[in-house]
Amino acid sequence: MFECVVNVSEGRHAEVLNELSSSTGPSLRDRHSDPFHNRSVFTLVNGPDELERDVRGLIRSAFARLDITEHVGVHPRFGVVDVVPFVALDSSQAATARSLRDDTARWVAETFQVPCFLYGEVAGRPRTLPDLRRDAFKALLPDVGPSRPAPRLGAVAVGARPVLVAWNLWLHDVSIDEARTIARAVRRPEVRAMGFVVGDEVQVSCNLIDPARVGPSALYDQVNGLLPRRGEILRAELVGLVPRSVLEGEDRDRWEQLGLSEATTIEGRLAGS
Repeated sequence: MFECVVNVSEGRHAEVLNELSSSTGPSLRDRHSDPFHNRSVFTLVNGPDELERDVRGLIRSAFARLDITEHVGVHPRFGVVDVVPFVALDSSQAATARSLRDDTARWVAETFQVPCFLYGEVAGRPRTLPDLRRDAFKALLPDVGPSRPAPRLGAVAVGARPVLVAWNLWLHDVSIDEARTIARAVRRPEVRAMGFVVGDEVQVSCNLIDPARVGPSALYDQVNGLLPRRGEILRAELVGLVPRSVLEGEDRDRWEQLGLSEATTIEGRLAGS
C-alpha cells in the first residue's frame, strides 16, 4: 500500500472542497482543511495503480477550479496543487514510490504545462522540500515542464519520502515573534517547524520527519518548556493520518492531549472504509 498526501491551496470554500473530495475516488481516507492557512491536505491510500488514478483525478479537479493568483493564506505555496508526496508504507517499496512520483510529475508537466520540482532521492542525491522552498526558480530549475510558473496554476513539488507526522501546536498568549523563536529552537534534522499567526492565536506548525526518534510527546514537552511564563498550549492538532506505530509509541494517557487516537491511524481508517 502507498500513501499520497496532496496539499492543495484552498481551505475555505466547502463547496469547492467537497467537489475536490469527490474527484479522489475510493483512495481518499482523510481531508484536513484550515481557513487561516487556506490549505487542505487530502490523504489518499491505496495500491499503486488505484492511487495514481485518484491522485490524478484530484489534481485535474484542483487545476480546473482554483487560481493561485486569488489565493491568500499564511502558508508558503508553489501553486494551486502545492505538494504531492508519495509514501511507501512498506519501506522496501520505496522505488515504486519514486516511480509514482516521477510518472506524476511528467503527467502534470505534459498535460497542463505546469512546472514540477522533484524531492526525495533525485539522481541519487537527497533533496528536501525546504530545499525547494528556498531555491525553486532561483538556484534550481524545474525537473520537468516550463521554466516559469504557470500564470494561474503556479508549480508543483512532487516527492517520494518516508512517513512523517504533520502536527500543529496552537498557543495562547504567545506573540508571533515568540512562536517563531520557539520554532527555531525545536528545529533539527528530525523536526521542521514554523510559527504562524492563526486568527487570534499563534501556531507552531511542525513536520516530524523521523517520528520514531522524535515523537509528538517529546516535541510537545519541548515546546511547553520554551513558552513564556504567561503562555500555554491550547491544543495539539494532527494534520492527516499516522501509522499505528506512531500511536503505539506514545503513552495512551497522552493520546488526547497529543491530538491522536485510533481513528487518526492509517490502519484504523482503512479498516473503517
